[in-house]
Amino acid sequence: MTARRTVLKLEDIHLHFGDVVALHGVDLAVMDGEIICLLGHSGCGKSTLLRAIAGVETPHAGTIAIDETLVFAPHRFVEPEHRRIGYMLQDYALFPHLTARQNIAFGLKKLTKQDASTRVDELSSRLGIDHLLERYPHMLSGGEQQRIALARALAPRPHVLLMDEPFSNLDRGLRDTLRGEVVALLRELNTTAIIVTHDPEEALAVGDRIVLMREGKVVEAGRGNELFNAPKSAYTAEFFSRMNRIPATRNGQWLDTALGRFPAPDKPDAISEIFIRPRALSFGADGINATILSHAVLGEIEEWRIAVPELHEPILMRTSQRYKLRPGHTAKLNVSEDEILIFSP
Repeated sequence: MTARRTVLKLEDIHLHFGDVVALHGVDLAVMDGEIICLLGHSGCGKSTLLRAIAGVETPHAGTIAIDETLVFAPHRFVEPEHRRIGYMLQDYALFPHLTARQNIAFGLKKLTKQDASTRVDELSSRLGIDHLLERYPHMLSGGEQQRIALARALAPRPHVLLMDEPFSNLDRGLRDTLRGEVVALLRELNTTAIIVTHDPEEALAVGDRIVLMREGKVVEAGRGNELFNAPKSAYTAEFFSRMNRIPATRNGQWLDTALGRFPAPDKPDAISEIFIRPRALSFGADGINATILSHAVLGEIEEWRIAVPELHEPILMRTSQRYKLRPGHTAKLNVSEDEILIFSP
């Protein structure tokens, strides 16, 4: 099997705005054709990192290489227009005085008029926007504007495509549909892409790998199933899913909790709590005594708030199974041991 080529490499990137640290020691390597999701809360540095890659922001330290060409280092800075980067902004930033065709062709000035027109027609056909080419942005819906913006970003055949919250302005139904179409096109074209999002479900659905950021640093990076099923920190676990934090007392090889006794990790850490996802709980014929506090139907799943003796806070359960229980009823609560997460202090 041929080794995949590194298209983008960032090493020890630092960037600050006055006393505010925006990026702190960020390392990232992106392979040819890979889709990376930068994930995190607002203000964590995702968009700033995208702008640093594009050359819109200048880091204070570190190096950036695109297709093995150094575009940023101490005493070296390659201008954005020479980096072969496609950049799709959250608001699409279409030129209002240009038609869709002219917007898509904007970055093709080095091509002949015929070659540029051929490239526009090719992308328009793939994206299903042929009928929109003579319209102006104000005549287009949000989804149509996004397709035009994507075509414009892809037209110059960039080494890397950067997309900043590309689906956040769309209604949920359209967002899911268009996201699937866009990702399918990126994979068909073998486009290397970095997509910024604050939505963990979107990152899991889209990314070959996810880079979770917090306060300008990379907290954890890996495949989505790795970060979700085996997170290395409580922060990662709670970012991807609601968690019940249950106080625990170590007793030799066991952890004693209000929900039962569970195996303790081999490490001699002073564990004081365990983490249980809402989906790990269920009602059964046997188990811990519990009282139903509230119940809500959330479409395909139901959510239950439950009181358990010895716990000061209610716990949350989410399940697709339907139970004939109501607030005030008592039930037996079970915990799936495989779903318990334990982190070192």
